[in-house]
Amino acid sequence: QVQLADTGGGLVQAGGSLTLSCASSKRIFDIYSMGWFRQVPGGEREFVAGVSRIGISTFYAESVKGRFTVSRDDSENMVYLQMNNLVPDDTAVYYCAASPAHTADAMTPMSTVRYWGQGTQVTVSS
Repeated sequence: QVQLADTGGGLVQAGGSLTLSCASSKRIFDIYSMGWFRQVPGGEREFVAGVSRIGISTFYAESVKGRFTVSRDDSENMVYLQMNNLVPDDTAVYYCAASPAHTADAMTPMSTVRYWGQGTQVTVSS
């Protein structure tokens, strides 16, 4: 049974924007902090952004701060990642994640993540 389904990736030119979406089961959405990680071939999966349960706190990786915005819609069990001013270094597979961490900053280690989406490719051309 798929717990998280992430969509919205694609090809975009540098300076462009994309919005990623993640649909979650209500059982997970109600009690977990939600966020996004990304991974390039041969690299480790790294934290991008997170939002705590009921949106009390958000936290971002330094590399995306000011360009990306994470949000959650509690009525629809959805979490989003709005990505603006994209650069080629943002190219990666992006994964939706659910973590029992109580705050968004506490979900930065990959080891805290309990559920993963299947991943969606984002490619930024120069």
